[in-house]
Amino acid sequence: MNEKVLHTLEYDKIIMMLADYASCEEAKNRCRNLHPETDSATIANLLTLTDDALSRLYKKSNLSFSGVHNIKPSLKRLEIGASLNTIELLQIISLLEVAGRAKAYNRTEREDEKQDSLTPLFSQLEPLSPLKEELKRCILGEDEIADDASPALFRIRKSINGMNDRIHAQLTKLMNSSTTRNALQDAVVTMRDGRYCLPVKADSKSQIPGMVHDQSSSGSTIFIEPMAVVNLNNELRELYLKEKAEIEIILKELSQKVYEYSEALCTDYEVLAELDFIFAKAAFAKTYSGMAPTFNERGYIHIRKGRHPLLDPKKVVPIDVTLGETYQQLIVTGPNTGGKTVSLKTVGLLTLMGQSGLLIPAADRSELSIFDEVFADIGDEQSIEQSLSTFSSHMTNIVRILETADNRSLVLFDELCAGTDPTEGAALAISILHRLHQFGSVVMATTHYSELKVYALTTEGVENACCEFDVETLSPTYRLLVGIPGKSNAFAISMKLGLPEDLISDAKTRLSDSDVQFEDLLTDLESSRSTIEKEREEISRYKAEIEALKQQTEAKKENLEERKEKILREANEEAYRILKEAKDVADQTIRNMNRYGQAIAPISEMEKERTKLRSKMTEKEKKLALKSKPSSGKNHKIPKNLRVGDAVKVLSMNVKGTVHSLPNAKGDLYVQMGILRSLVNISDIELVNEDTTAPIKKKYGGGGSKIKATKSAYVSTEINLIGMTTDEAIAHLDKYLDDAYIAHLPSVRIVHGKGTGALRNAVHTHLKKLKYVKSFNLGEFGEGDAGVTIAHFE
Repeated sequence: MNEKVLHTLEYDKIIMMLADYASCEEAKNRCRNLHPETDSATIANLLTLTDDALSRLYKKSNLSFSGVHNIKPSLKRLEIGASLNTIELLQIISLLEVAGRAKAYNRTEREDEKQDSLTPLFSQLEPLSPLKEELKRCILGEDEIADDASPALFRIRKSINGMNDRIHAQLTKLMNSSTTRNALQDAVVTMRDGRYCLPVKADSKSQIPGMVHDQSSSGSTIFIEPMAVVNLNNELRELYLKEKAEIEIILKELSQKVYEYSEALCTDYEVLAELDFIFAKAAFAKTYSGMAPTFNERGYIHIRKGRHPLLDPKKVVPIDVTLGETYQQLIVTGPNTGGKTVSLKTVGLLTLMGQSGLLIPAADRSELSIFDEVFADIGDEQSIEQSLSTFSSHMTNIVRILETADNRSLVLFDELCAGTDPTEGAALAISILHRLHQFGSVVMATTHYSELKVYALTTEGVENACCEFDVETLSPTYRLLVGIPGKSNAFAISMKLGLPEDLISDAKTRLSDSDVQFEDLLTDLESSRSTIEKEREEISRYKAEIEALKQQTEAKKENLEERKEKILREANEEAYRILKEAKDVADQTIRNMNRYGQAIAPISEMEKERTKLRSKMTEKEKKLALKSKPSSGKNHKIPKNLRVGDAVKVLSMNVKGTVHSLPNAKGDLYVQMGILRSLVNISDIELVNEDTTAPIKKKYGGGGSKIKATKSAYVSTEINLIGMTTDEAIAHLDKYLDDAYIAHLPSVRIVHGKGTGALRNAVHTHLKKLKYVKSFNLGEFGEGDAGVTIAHFE
């Protein structure tokens, strides 16, 4: 790829921005040396690595490569037997810490998590923890070795500390001496050339025997090493020499340990530099929401919502460009500042970025082609170097392009053949485009020449495009419209800017008929395009609304089906439960009857069973009762002077019935509603007109509701127990009395016969237990005498 186009399309600026995201110098150099590739497998691999790194950045936090140093020179020194210094060892420690951090970054939370293309790189890293910990234990800083780096060093430094204490004690003793104190310039201990000295006045130096090491700049102070500490200082100097020798031994031993892992360390460095480079590309792509395009080798370009990466993403207008499938050349026309050059550069720059393994700022499913060469003749180079703005300079560049271009070339022209006579320039531009069309090159060119618009309309494989311009606001929309030739809009813009109308009219008369007809054709095309686009947007909106309604309907349908299935399931479960419970009751009743029928009837137990069953029925009836909202009380009046038998309506149940008992002190009373007798409050009932329930004449008793009349029609006023055992008679009598009481019969006749009197006694005993039996007596003469009992209800 020629270097000139990299600068023309501002690819070099992209590379400089990319290098800022790398941490180590090796990765920065790789960024600066990044060039477009032409091998499809290489490009695909580079894009996959960058895309996988970007996915990791979105899923996890950023991975820092700070601390990666080039240790290859140090490893080379180890090969020839040299020892490493503390700085080099610290760089190796830093490298291993980054390797350990990267290794931990690659760990997945789940074992079945899918691996990506970066996993093999991470797996090559060796943190070498034992080596790192040993180096960290011994090396504390650039100029500091730990005391416990070796036992010998620990002993030497302990001796040094002891010697320092002895020297300080001796010097302190001298300073406190009366003969020495007056000779000192200051009562401090100082050091000169690594030996402890005292600052002595120049005129008193003879009072302190010793070795002179230095004097002050003024000459008033002489730094003397007293003879009393000369031997001690000599011993201290020997200890320092031993310390230095021991440190060299320690560094040599540590270097030998590093040399044993030199191959792994070299691999760590190369892998970390590669990962730093890859993640720098990913971090850069994250700033402009980059994506990995697919590549082909047939010259087909399809950019969806492409954006120039150097422009403000909040202001840049995305463009859609298709080129190289049904047409190989795209002629872009339109007014200045309409976005033609930006569109041209966007296509070229995104191609270079994609072939370099960089993600491009575009929408998903964008597709680029691999080109061996990308050529660009951009007119705005005049702002960089004025000599390139002349027609001859552009033509020199075009000549170079024509000499090299082929069917694997992308050629970009900005204002092709401008800067010369329009007629000749247009003819020359058409010839150049025709030659490149013969070569099979993919070409995108901008122009103001109307002749090139006609060329695109009449030539197969060539298509028009324009950058949309709003004449009303005199501002471009920066939208690239393929298939529509653009207008310069010179007359409209000039009129908006205040040019006299008569002058514009005069200019129009100077156009040829063919030019006027062509401009009118363009106007009609623009109008038709706008109408079609609006209709397309409206259709798309309608389709979206229909799809939304369809989804809502499907959701409601699914919801209804689910509710239906749930209701049916619950109903079936409830029916099964009821049937099972009824079966259990029936089974228990049969067992009781069999048990009671084989022995003397335990009346109390049977009564308990019956009471339990009746309580259960009452409880179920309460649960089945309708619960309506309490009456607001506006039209409801609490009834007064209630009488037994009055027709009422229970408001909470919305059921009619008759008063069975008068209200107590709390206002509670019993109301008979069919076979159900319920305790309600007087505030929950209202009187019902008597004519709403027409009484039915009966042979016995007074008037009542239809329910009572119906029940009375089926309940006899007499029961015959003769011939039954006591247990059988009591069972039949109990059911009969319940039915007669519910039917509101005032009294019943129980025929039990005279016999031994056992059956009569059992009947009387049972009647005494029933609360709803008011009284009973034997029949009088003519009613059956002692063989009959008359029972009266409450």
